[in-house]
Amino acid sequence: MSTPEYIRRIRATAGHQLLLLPGVTAVVFDDEGRVLLGRRADTGHWSVIGGIVEPDEQPAVTAVREVYEETAVRCEAERVVLVEMLPPVTYPNGDVCQFLDTTIRCRATGGEARVNDAESLDVGWFAVDDLPRLHPFATRRIRQALKDDPTWFEPAAAPAAGTA
Repeated sequence: MSTPEYIRRIRATAGHQLLLLPGVTAVVFDDEGRVLLGRRADTGHWSVIGGIVEPDEQPAVTAVREVYEETAVRCEAERVVLVEMLPPVTYPNGDVCQFLDTTIRCRATGGEARVNDAESLDVGWFAVDDLPRLHPFATRRIRQALKDDPTWFEPAAAPAAGTA
């Protein structure tokens, strides 16, 4: 995954300390109800498409941009389906990040699915009842995007005694 230039500038002064970053995951469906997946170059695993929100960029714009950059598929953001704080991640270089992920259901509007950048080894459309092996992160987002329920979010925890 390519590190945006603005994060490189922050890292130049912040070092490896924890950065809280906004991330977006796009769950893209075509007219046949298939879901778009990419096989990640960094892990070799199939997953949904995602990336980091750029400064002054709306999350829906990020979703559309990331899908095109990684897969050459044009899409339209339909709705937010999940908002979740992910656990911190420590990268091999020592950088620590924690992502606030906004998952957006999208509808494909054009383009041919293909590898469109160095972040993917393969891309393709998959029937939801015949998915390749996926990490629970991806399967959870696909399941939530298939529901007609309102946006899901982690319920707020009650404040600890004496902190209110």
